[in-house]
Amino acid sequence: MTEALYRDSAEFIYENLRLKTFPVAAKFLDSATFPDKTVRPKGRLGNKITICMAVSMARMYGWTVGLAREDIICVPAMISFGFTGSTNQADTIGKLFCDVTFAKDRESGMREASQMSFIPSRETGAVLIAPLTRAEFEPDTVAIYGNPGQIMRLIQAWTYSTSERVTGVFGGKIECTEYLIAPYKTGKPRIAIPGAGDRIFSMTQDEEMVFAMPTSGIEAACEGLKQAGKKIGSKYPITFYQNYQPEFPPHYKTLAKELGID
Repeated sequence: MTEALYRDSAEFIYENLRLKTFPVAAKFLDSATFPDKTVRPKGRLGNKITICMAVSMARMYGWTVGLAREDIICVPAMISFGFTGSTNQADTIGKLFCDVTFAKDRESGMREASQMSFIPSRETGAVLIAPLTRAEFEPDTVAIYGNPGQIMRLIQAWTYSTSERVTGVFGGKIECTEYLIAPYKTGKPRIAIPGAGDRIFSMTQDEEMVFAMPTSGIEAACEGLKQAGKKIGSKYPITFYQNYQPEFPPHYKTLAKELGID
């Protein structure tokens, strides 16, 4: 797809679903070579940030954000995205889960962590994140934040176009791996429920979920939004059914009889 098609697709999804924030494009790079005007948090802002904060900057501010190791402060994300020398990422993350009581013991933590998605250590040198409308690169992953009703429509769109149900792997923590890494590694969409880091650091709201997909799925998602449920008026916002007679409490019915209007 060309940059114009990315822009048109992103604008269609944004308008069709009445999203509050922009669809986000992410790319995994070999080195920290970024487009002009890319915001580097450590240099531009004077702070290291989390990966989910960079996603918020892209989807809320419209910024293009470039992250290399020196820009990131979130240790779990640095391990998961391959920015450390950890030779066994699942073991390292599993121990952390145990240490902070997200797991009852180290073995349990490792068992959960082994189900997560990782970028192998040193495989990636940087991550580039931008609004899809302004992406001057071919993304690896597209992530769309929305409420459950908006995410439902994206699921309907995907299943219409592909005949495949959408999966999710939920842990409530380090969920940036699910909405950025998993679609890139599997070539399949994912539903993610943002974790504690998203909500503490990147201002993700209680009602927000994420639909994430590989870039190759953008056209299918757009076509599905146009066609899925069209004959029964399925769209967002959800159209409420109004063809029924409401029931009132007994006192109202008694008064109606007294007034002769029952």
